Amino acid sequence: MLSHYPARWSVALVAALTACAADPSLVREHPLPGAEAVSLLGDSLWAPTLDSAVRVARESMLTAADLAYRRDAESPDALIWVGRRLAYLGRYREAIEVYTRGIDRFPDDPRLYRHRGHRFITVRSLDEALSDLLTATRLTAGTPDEVEPDGLPNDRGIPTSTLHSNIWYHLGLVHYLRGDFERAASAYRECMLYATNPDMLVATSHWLYMALRRLGREQEANQVLVPIVADLDIIENQAYHRLLMLYKGATRAEALLDSVQTTDGLTSATVAYGIGTWYLYGGQPDRAVEVFRRIVVGPEWAAFGSLAAEAELARMDLTRAQR
Repeated sequence: MLSHYPARWSVALVAALTACAADPSLVREHPLPGAEAVSLLGDSLWAPTLDSAVRVARESMLTAADLAYRRDAESPDALIWVGRRLAYLGRYREAIEVYTRGIDRFPDDPRLYRHRGHRFITVRSLDEALSDLLTATRLTAGTPDEVEPDGLPNDRGIPTSTLHSNIWYHLGLVHYLRGDFERAASAYRECMLYATNPDMLVATSHWLYMALRRLGREQEANQVLVPIVADLDIIENQAYHRLLMLYKGATRAEALLDSVQTTDGLTSATVAYGIGTWYLYGGQPDRAVEVFRRIVVGPEWAAFGSLAAEAELARMDLTRAQR
């Protein structure tokens, strides 16, 4: 079967994909003044409340990044760090403005499109995200991959992703959110070429598995699970690893859901979305909807699981409206 993104895809093919029609259920309104985004269900979303110590530390890092950029305004690296530090504070629209300014000055730097594309996803601007990430694939075609430094390092201080893996990973997510599971699977297969450590392996495998299950290709999806074992040395993507072990039958969905449920809600949108989707393609749509609804009222609206839950409910609402 031919992939939409072959390992050595052509520039013409990537350019053609920018014409993909948007999912009509994912229509956004403008956010209220001061809001960062509007959910795919029409609700205004506000910058997350950070613990005071976390906020102070991140503001200090933003100040340092801003000073570094002022000293060297011709450095795209310095500008990228300003955008990243803004995003870590929940100031996503300001980050997008910074990346846009950078693209005006450095239009051939794929990192700017990769980061702006990511934050367009965060604020639910999926068409814009698609365009940016496709541009990033074009600009990185035939170039060597490079490790992407962490803005918020993990406990071991070891970066787990690269420029190419992040571009394809986020591109796959955009297609997935738009309900284009075929192109999502193709993008995640390309991402697998750059998933050279256990953390990227489990993250990419999770979304690839789900895209294939949504396409009804269960046997192919099960092949994705073959390299996933219990003792993988995971640094930061434990949630995806736990979900993949669920898909392999090593744990029960109810037990895993209980582990992220509290009286106040769900502590992990990522885990909850995976379980909700497990119910959905497992023939339990009512249970899936219950989980999705709990996710979207929680505080983790910037998490990919929360975006995906919104997309599921938006499509369901559209289907009901069209009956």
